[in-house]
Amino acid sequence: MRAGMRGHDVLVVGAGLAGMRAALEAQAKGVDVAIMSKVYPVRSHSNAAQGGINAALSEEDSWESHAFDTVKGSDYLGDQDAIEILAKEAPQAIIELENFGVPFNRDETGRLGSRNFGGASHARTYFVGDFTGQAILHVMYEQLLKHGVTSYDEWFVLELARDDEGAVRGVVALDIKRGTIELVPAKAVILATGGLGRVYEPSTNALIVTGDGMALAYRAGAPLMDMEMVQFHPTTLKSNGALLSEAARGEGAYLINKHGERFMKKSAPIKMELASRDVVSRAEQIEINEGRGVDGCVLLDMRHLGAAKIMERLPQVRELALEFAGVDIIHEPVPVRPGMHYQMGGVKTDVWGQTEIPGLFAAGETACVSVHGGNRLGANSLLETVVFGKRAGAKAAEYAKGQKEPRLSQSWVTDQEKRIKALFDRPPGEKAAALRLEMGTIMTRNVGVFRSAEGLEEARETILRLKERFARVSVQDKGRVYNSNLLSVLELENMLELAHVIIESALFRTESRGAHYRTDYPERDDENWLKHTLVRYRDGQHELSTLPVTITRWQPQVRQY
Repeated sequence: MRAGMRGHDVLVVGAGLAGMRAALEAQAKGVDVAIMSKVYPVRSHSNAAQGGINAALSEEDSWESHAFDTVKGSDYLGDQDAIEILAKEAPQAIIELENFGVPFNRDETGRLGSRNFGGASHARTYFVGDFTGQAILHVMYEQLLKHGVTSYDEWFVLELARDDEGAVRGVVALDIKRGTIELVPAKAVILATGGLGRVYEPSTNALIVTGDGMALAYRAGAPLMDMEMVQFHPTTLKSNGALLSEAARGEGAYLINKHGERFMKKSAPIKMELASRDVVSRAEQIEINEGRGVDGCVLLDMRHLGAAKIMERLPQVRELALEFAGVDIIHEPVPVRPGMHYQMGGVKTDVWGQTEIPGLFAAGETACVSVHGGNRLGANSLLETVVFGKRAGAKAAEYAKGQKEPRLSQSWVTDQEKRIKALFDRPPGEKAAALRLEMGTIMTRNVGVFRSAEGLEEARETILRLKERFARVSVQDKGRVYNSNLLSVLELENMLELAHVIIESALFRTESRGAHYRTDYPERDDENWLKHTLVRYRDGQHELSTLPVTITRWQPQVRQY
C-alpha cells in the first residue's frame, strides 16, 4: 500500500447519484467516508437521466397511487415492501434536493412544476428542462465538496478484499493516473457503479457503463437477481443509440408509423404513448417487423408542440436529433427505435442496501432491491438513487461503527499484480473492441425486445466462444499510466460474464413478464413464475434458483394501459 494511503469506515465505489447520496448520508452519521470512481465524479452516467424524478407531491396525488403505478409497471415482479418505501420517501427526497439547490422547473404560481411520464396515473415527474440528472449530479457534487468527502478520482476497482471470515473489508484498485495497484481498506463497501449497458450494442448508456460493480459482487459470491429484465427504451436514435428523453412524450409527442398512424392506440388505447416502456417498445418493434416502419424505425412527431415549447422544455432532445439524425424536430418527425437502456436486475439487496456478504452494500442500478421488477417506470431511476442511496449510506455507517479496523494481507495486491502482468505478457492476438462489438450485436439481436429459446441458445453459444477467445485478448499498450487499452480489457471480462448471466436467466424464466418477452412462452405465468430469479457463482458455474416476490397489498391483475 502506497505511503500515505489510509483506510476508511465506509468506501463508496461509484460516484453517480446513488454513490454521492450514500456518501453524504454516511458522513452525516459521523464516520469517515471516501468515494472512488473510474471517472471524474461529474462525468458519471447519472448525467444522462434527462426526463425527471418522480414523487407524489401534489394534493391530488398520493404515495399509494405512485406505489401502485410502480407495482403495475413492474408487471407485479417488484417487491412491494421496497416499492412502498420508494413512494413514501419520495416527497422528502425531492424537498432535500431542492434544499441542496437543484433548480427544478416551477409553474406559473411559483410551485414546483411536474410533467406526465409513462405508466403514471398523475403528473408526478419533477424536472429541470430535459437534463434533470445532470443538474442533480452537479448540485450533489457541490455537497460532497462542501462536506469534505474524500474522493479517489479515476481509480478502477479490480477486486473486493475480504477478511478471513469472508466479510468485505476494502478493495484492490488500479490508480489509473499512476498505474499502481493499491489496497484501500474499509469497514464497509457500498457498490454504486451503475448498470451494464455496454453489454449491448448500441445502447443509450455511456461507454463507461460496463457492469463493474455487479461483476465484482458476483465473483465475491453475492447473488444477482432478475438479470433477464433488461429495459429497451422506445425512443433511441438508430445511428448511435442516443436517447431522446421520455420527456418528449410527456410533453405530448406522438409516435407514428410510415402511414402517419398513431399505432399505440392498438396496444395501449388509454395511455397511448405514455404506456409503460416495455409495452411501447414492443408495439414499435411490431410495426417495424411487420413493414410499417421507416428504415427500421418508427417516427417521433413533436411538430404540433410548437417551437417555443420545444425550446423551453426539450432543448437537449432537439440538439441530439439535429446533431445525430440531421432532423429539426420543430419541423419534421425524427426516426426512433427501441434501444437498450437500463438493467432492472442487479446485486440482490434488502431495503437497506445490504447484500448477503457482510460488509458489502449496493445501491442504484447496480443493485436489485427490487423496486422495478420486470419493467422500470420512467423517472423512478433517479428517485431510486437518492432514496436507496441514502438508506445504504445510513446502514453502512451504522455497520462500520461496530467493526474493528480491517486487517488485510498484501497478497490481495500481489494477486492482482500477477493478473495484470499476465495480460501484458500475452502476445499480440485478439482485440477487445472486436469481441465487445460481437457480444453487443448478438445480445441486441437475440436477447432484446423479443426472445426465444432458439435465439437465446445461439447467444449463449456465441458468448461461450467469446469467453474462450478472451484468453487470447492482448493489451497492445504496455504503459501503466492512463492505459485505456488495459481498462477496456478488464471491462470486457466483466461484461462477458454478465452477458452470460443475462442469457442463462432469460432461458430459465419460461414466461413473458415486463421487459422479458419470450415468443415461445408469450403469456405471463403467475402460477409458476411470480418469483425472482437468482444466479450465484459456484465453482465457475452459474447456479440458478428462485425467490418469492414480496406482496403487501396489490395482487397481480391483467396489465392494461
